Amino acid sequence: MLSDIEICRNTSLRPIYLVAEQAGLLGSEFHSQGKYKAKVSLDCLKRLEQKPTGKLVLVTAITPTPLGEGKTVTTIGLAQGLAKLERSVFACIRQPSMGPVFGVKGGAAGGGYSQVAPMEELNLHLTGDIHAVTSAHNLAAAAIDARIYHEQRNGYEDFEARTGLRALQIDPQQVVWKRVMDHNDRALRMVTVGQNEPNKLINGYERQDGFDISAASELMAVLALATDLKDLRQRIGRIVVAYSLDGQPITTEDLQVAGAMAVSMKEAIEPTLMQTLEGVPTLIHAGPFANIAHGNSSIIADNIATKLCDFTVTEGGFGSDMGFEKACNIKAQMSGKAPDCAVIVATLRGLKANSGLYDLKPGQPLPDSLFTCDEKALLAGFDNLKWHIDNVNKYGVPAVVAINRFPQDSDAELNQLKELIESLPNNVEVAISEGFSNGGAGTIALAEKVIKQTQKETTFKPLYQFSQSTEEKLMAVAESGYGAASVTLNDKAKQQLEQLKRHGFDDLAVCLAKTPLSISTDGTIKGAPTHFDVPVRELKLCAGAGFVYALCGNVMTMPGLPDKPAFMSLDLDDDGNIIGLS
Repeated sequence: MLSDIEICRNTSLRPIYLVAEQAGLLGSEFHSQGKYKAKVSLDCLKRLEQKPTGKLVLVTAITPTPLGEGKTVTTIGLAQGLAKLERSVFACIRQPSMGPVFGVKGGAAGGGYSQVAPMEELNLHLTGDIHAVTSAHNLAAAAIDARIYHEQRNGYEDFEARTGLRALQIDPQQVVWKRVMDHNDRALRMVTVGQNEPNKLINGYERQDGFDISAASELMAVLALATDLKDLRQRIGRIVVAYSLDGQPITTEDLQVAGAMAVSMKEAIEPTLMQTLEGVPTLIHAGPFANIAHGNSSIIADNIATKLCDFTVTEGGFGSDMGFEKACNIKAQMSGKAPDCAVIVATLRGLKANSGLYDLKPGQPLPDSLFTCDEKALLAGFDNLKWHIDNVNKYGVPAVVAINRFPQDSDAELNQLKELIESLPNNVEVAISEGFSNGGAGTIALAEKVIKQTQKETTFKPLYQFSQSTEEKLMAVAESGYGAASVTLNDKAKQQLEQLKRHGFDDLAVCLAKTPLSISTDGTIKGAPTHFDVPVRELKLCAGAGFVYALCGNVMTMPGLPDKPAFMSLDLDDDGNIIGLS
């Protein structure tokens, strides 16, 4: 079989203006960014306001493994399968971060015959939205250190007399806005800024700082959760970046940098339109990670797509304990649109890896036994799939299990897994998906099951309401969501919780940041663990995004590069074509 990039290059794509027009956009509602991508104007939402809203299908998965379960492949393949059944359909996915593209994961355009195209444009820069987030974020970081310098060098009274501005009196030890970049770089997790030559202060005042990856920026969450440009601007203005010497929160509005940040992101608020290999229109927008943010494509992209078509297929990051949970408890409650159906992607090898009988690590050779019949491992790993099915059901969302088939999979084991799922008492549907090898033709059975499930009457049930206390919301996600026995806040988190309450931030959503490799906060615990503790080491306020960010266990907000990063395979051939991207 050809490589992903070879398949993509051998596929004849339609000019993007034809994709846009056939999707129902007017010529004034999009502007091309080259031959195969375009920015979609939010003006179309005004015209489409009275149109009926289509079905929203959210693709999630079992607990992920280093093998990859094919969630994006299934998302794109399902959209193509629905199109084969003559349903109008859009796909909505997040923009890939170049950190994972150059790190462990590689590209995020799907694969085989279920890809977004051109895949190299999607994976590398696209229309620059992540760079806009990075630039706007770091503008605020520069503004903070500049303000500290100018206020302190001659004293607060002199600053106010010289500038006519109110001295903010920022506490350098209480700056909570790190810098960001769109690469994995562990060396930048902790840095010192403001260093000077002896007896000089020209570089500012020295303090401890650090970098997060751009996908972890609150601005990325703001972009994904905003409903229009006005809402984006207001959310940016609410962001708390530091605290004053007397403990008062300081916002980007206080720094008078919020307007310039919004200007930097003015174009980024427009989703990028692309297409699948079979011509299904696809909106690419925002890129928050689900282990350190809320992990879903934007509300704006969903709103546009669901007004233009019957079915919108989108994707939540990692397993259902991560992106799906946050889609239901954060995104759906903010947008007012819950999923009409969830697709849970599972693979034979992924379930075996979740059995606890294998010790798999990224970049290490895989044991041959993982790809051969192993009933013991399959049955042990099935507990993980059952957990994710039950998890989806507790939100009142109908589910379909998509068994993503790989070439090594045996018919016997595939049928055994299918029978195990069909024997469950919760009316879940199941289909074998072959989108990777056969595109839309390989997902028709899956598409039929999805259509059936979206016709059911449902009652959506988020785990909590925003009006509950922060402790109650944390407990709801940990206990009702994960099956944990308790939540333990360390002393730092307890102090931060009291600070949040004191300043009136107790009515926000909660976004738990944890390892994606286990339902618990310990990535080594596989299967369907119960009665574990969720340790919270830090609570961060994301007032603009509208949630409190709880760092659990040892999760990192700046990834590091592995021993053999994916960038080692990337290069240009003699004709200037990118090679090694998958």
